[in-house]
Amino acid sequence: MRLRVLLDTHSLGLRLLGGEDELDRTVRGVMTTDLRDPSRYLSGGELVLTGLAWRREPEDSERFVRILAAAGVAGLAAGEAELGSVPDDLIAACARHRLPLFSVVEDVSFASITEHVVRQVSSERAGDLAAVVDRHRRLMTSAGGGPEVVLDLLGSDLDLRAWVLSPTGRQIAGSTLADAGPELSGELAARLAGEHLAAARTGRRGPHRVTLGGSTFSLFPIRQEGRDLRQTVLSDWLLAVEADAGEWPAERLDLLHGVTQLIAVERDRRDASRTVRRRLAQEVLELVQAGAPPAEIAARLRVAAPVLLPGLGTAPHWQLVVARVEWEDGDVPGGPVAQSLLEEMLVDPGAAGPEHSDRIAVAHTGDEAVALVPLPVPDESGDSSTTGLHAAELLRLVQEPLSRGLDDDGRLTVGVSAAVHSAEGLRGALEEARHARRVAAARNGRVCAAGHEELASHVLLLPFVPDDVRRAFTARLLDPLREYDRKHRAELIPTLEAFLDCDGSWTRCATRLHLHVNTLRYRVGRIEQLTGRDLARLEDKLDFFLALRMS
Repeated sequence: MRLRVLLDTHSLGLRLLGGEDELDRTVRGVMTTDLRDPSRYLSGGELVLTGLAWRREPEDSERFVRILAAAGVAGLAAGEAELGSVPDDLIAACARHRLPLFSVVEDVSFASITEHVVRQVSSERAGDLAAVVDRHRRLMTSAGGGPEVVLDLLGSDLDLRAWVLSPTGRQIAGSTLADAGPELSGELAARLAGEHLAAARTGRRGPHRVTLGGSTFSLFPIRQEGRDLRQTVLSDWLLAVEADAGEWPAERLDLLHGVTQLIAVERDRRDASRTVRRRLAQEVLELVQAGAPPAEIAARLRVAAPVLLPGLGTAPHWQLVVARVEWEDGDVPGGPVAQSLLEEMLVDPGAAGPEHSDRIAVAHTGDEAVALVPLPVPDESGDSSTTGLHAAELLRLVQEPLSRGLDDDGRLTVGVSAAVHSAEGLRGALEEARHARRVAAARNGRVCAAGHEELASHVLLLPFVPDDVRRAFTARLLDPLREYDRKHRAELIPTLEAFLDCDGSWTRCATRLHLHVNTLRYRVGRIEQLTGRDLARLEDKLDFFLALRMS
């Protein structure tokens, strides 16, 4: 029961003196004490009743309240019989420790309050346990209806708002009840996914509790058991419940773990449905890599198109996306993980539900996965409503949550090809996507992506510069500037970056940096003095530009 319920029970004679914001605390029991230190008898969640006989001087209040707060009691109720009113020092101490404080009128006995609390808590526990048994039965018989049916029962029977989320935060399922409350925003869902991945990598057993946006959520993993955590954590779904599971009895926790098992059945069914698409992708990939005649590849594509784009006929436009997951110790193969990630990443983030990856075929070999993505045929005017995939957009959607799941021992790199219109272009598209992935791999960060548009510039060359050459080149040009910045806080590196980005325009660069032009000229002169280079020369500008890109 909640403290708020006690306050609303007028026969108990309770008056709130402080802690209005904490009235939703759960009361699990009651204890009467006048001991100066009752900590050995407290287990947390109690409503403590006291006649204040322990108080001999004002300083005693701080010590007593500090002990109660450390023990996690729900609230304190002080009788007025001993001192006539609750002393101000006790009110102040409770406010400091955010402990709800009540006064008890003289004509209400502590025994009456104790009897009421014990009776209510006992009946709630018995009723909750009986209800759990019945809900288990109903949930097990409703599993065939998909995750939404289970989430609707959680909402209607237990008043719990819950969602099934992908590892990137995309909503797989949510309650369909009319009074389910506001939807979960995409930003909040991505943050929940990131918190879940970070907690899961620690190996701690769920649920994981987190407070975001003013609400507390409990995150339950929907996990494939018996496998290395790194093989599943980036592809597992999670159940996010808007509640603090730390206050739940064991029976309710068991119920929610049962819910995750039901949802895992749906996940297994979804994975099984991908078998045909994965086989199609594997066949096409093997043909492309083996240099098969375009006519043979085109024949396989004609089979794949109706499966991937049902009702739309052939799909003459295709894109290839290559992803690689690498773990530092190399013990866990990254290909299956990369395959699952691509099947999730290439789904429209606004598309809820488990089935929207039906239009993607992904194969994997070793640590690499390759996705075959069909693009709808342009309309009669030649204008296609689908412009294809862009690396920057893919990165924006998944970078934050997946970086937390990769922790400090894994990397995900992605490359995206241009669209091709026929089977003849697939071999080139595969090489293009692989080159783009190597460009992404040369960058810093746990999750990086690059697109085909970057391969027409100098960035195509950078991944193939040997590491020792790269380090020597950047150190010779940039280390003197970094050392000067470290000692003098002169911001020479940011100034150099802005100057090159403004194509050497003094006016535009000074405006961007909010500097006087003379100050900018001084900084550029210092850069030239420290490096022996001349930023008026194209060759020196180019060297600085490449050094910054490779650093």
